[in-house]
Amino acid sequence: MSLRVSADDDTGVAVVTLDRPHRLNAIDLGLRDELRAAWRALRFDDAVRAIVLTGAGERAFCTGLDRDAEVPQPDSPYMADDPLLRVGPKSNDLWKPVVAAVRGMACGGAFYLLGESEFVVADPDATFFDPHTTYGMVSAYESVLMAQRMPYGEVARMMLMGTAERMSARRAYEIGLVSELSEPGGVLDAAVARAAVIAEQPSAGVQGTVRALWAAREAALAAGFAQAPHLIALGNLPDDRQAELFSARRPGFRTR
Repeated sequence: MSLRVSADDDTGVAVVTLDRPHRLNAIDLGLRDELRAAWRALRFDDAVRAIVLTGAGERAFCTGLDRDAEVPQPDSPYMADDPLLRVGPKSNDLWKPVVAAVRGMACGGAFYLLGESEFVVADPDATFFDPHTTYGMVSAYESVLMAQRMPYGEVARMMLMGTAERMSARRAYEIGLVSELSEPGGVLDAAVARAAVIAEQPSAGVQGTVRALWAAREAALAAGFAQAPHLIALGNLPDDRQAELFSARRPGFRTR
């Protein structure tokens, strides 16, 4: 199992932990399926009224899709499968509030999860970046999701600079991607404390508010997502060229 789910009956808060620290909590197909099953199970657990999403270890919250994951694809340009497209809570029809607790790196496919969380609490050591362009790939779904959470210039800079630059937790807080900076090492406790406050409110009103907030974003997300498969098909380099670029990782990066 690559996912841990624990719940506190007294507070009504569940903690969902990506548990692949040896792979920087990258998502393989098994973890993807576990996440989808967990979100759907939490829909039926009335004792859980708020959720915290985090990653095991100190190095990373999540580094997106595991590079070693083998993703079967139909032999057709019209039916490309994105393995992470249905990995988040909203994509699985869960309308209980989710607070993300980020320590270490959050990059690439991690934005599928952050984009479907209500807000983000971050450790001061957290960093945010998107490696797609460096490896010859289009950042499509990630860019659409983050464009709803960050000023245009900031998300454009992050996505276009690839691995050359990482956004610090402080900068992410300044632009609104992160709503709170915790004490060093205290991000999970801080996120659980905020979730516990939310869980104290009547759940019907909370869930309705979550649904209303998401409704305000759905039209823009749907329009962006409709373009994403075509842009990926046009802009992604062949797999062997992507692998070559990934193997020739550039040393160093700037943190802003």
